[in-house]
Amino acid sequence: MNKIVLALFLFASLNVFSQKPCEIDTNVTDSLGTYKSTKQFIVFERSFAGNSTNVFFNLTSNNGILGLEAQILRRSSGFIKANCFDANSRIYLQLNNGKIVTLIYVGNDSCGTLIQNENSPNSRILIGSFVFSKENYEELKVSPVTYIRIKFAGETIDYPFKTEFTAELDKKTYQPESYFINYLKCVEN
Repeated sequence: MNKIVLALFLFASLNVFSQKPCEIDTNVTDSLGTYKSTKQFIVFERSFAGNSTNVFFNLTSNNGILGLEAQILRRSSGFIKANCFDANSRIYLQLNNGKIVTLIYVGNDSCGTLIQNENSPNSRILIGSFVFSKENYEELKVSPVTYIRIKFAGETIDYPFKTEFTAELDKKTYQPESYFINYLKCVEN
């Protein structure tokens, strides 16, 4: 009997510790409704020849509408070409099971902000809000994302996801492939 109780305890402990805790950044309820947002998470990082690109995600729920805020930070000692979001912009997430989930841009046209400083490289920050449709995000709960394609106003750029990496930016370890599996539950309710 003791072995059965011990086995059940170990199984329950494994289940509890294997799930990622929800890290909520904003949780507001007022007369306009409710808004919830997770902390930012680095899903892509590339650094080569003095140029770097970081892509951050945070999940949102705005009055029950699930969304994704994407922030793209690019740094270079030279000129940084502007990528813009417009009404036709999309994020395509290719899943490990072969399915593709599409997110639709819901903001105003934006080309981001260029920040120039004499002592550090030029930086360009582009932030955009995208929404899921009710029928297309269920697969994200069970299948890892292997690839992301962002359709900007004038071009499309692909970003391969890694299973795990340690970011140069903050030296933390991230697991972008399982981002939606781990954190979508945080904003669903």
